[in-house]
Amino acid sequence: MGEAYGTWKMGPDEDLMPLIDIANVACGFHGGDPVVMHKTIKLAKKHGVLVGAHPSLPDREGFGRRYIDISPSDLFDQLVYQIGAVEGMLRAEQMKLHHVKTHGYLWRMCQNSDAHCRAVMDAVKVFDTRIMVIAGTKMETMATEMGFEVIPEFYPDIHYNENGQLMSIL
Repeated sequence: MGEAYGTWKMGPDEDLMPLIDIANVACGFHGGDPVVMHKTIKLAKKHGVLVGAHPSLPDREGFGRRYIDISPSDLFDQLVYQIGAVEGMLRAEQMKLHHVKTHGYLWRMCQNSDAHCRAVMDAVKVFDTRIMVIAGTKMETMATEMGFEVIPEFYPDIHYNENGQLMSIL
């Protein structure tokens, strides 16, 4: 949700929001901007929808679905920045951050690199919130070991390999 920016529209957020209980709101690095983020959060509040931050790699051109060479320490900083933006907008509406869910290639990066996965977990820990991850993955294992409340997810419309890992949609 909230992946539009400027005059570019992405997805029928207004139509979907009344139908859901939890929304993952883009943090501005793959989609979204401050105005769209605030509008999306106001829409969620209107419909009683819980809001999570949906951070990504800095890849607006590729919608967060491309590999970006980034160190774990730089990733941590960028994630705290993105999640903090959503949390700030939520506070403006007297709402709380419900969870964090990584977007696009960031999830795959966490599956391939313990250091990047730890950077994600450390960034989420700053906000003392839940994390949404694909069930049965390295991210779920690390999140559980670090004491997070984990919200498991499953994509019924995307294929999984024989090891239960999400296959690339690219």
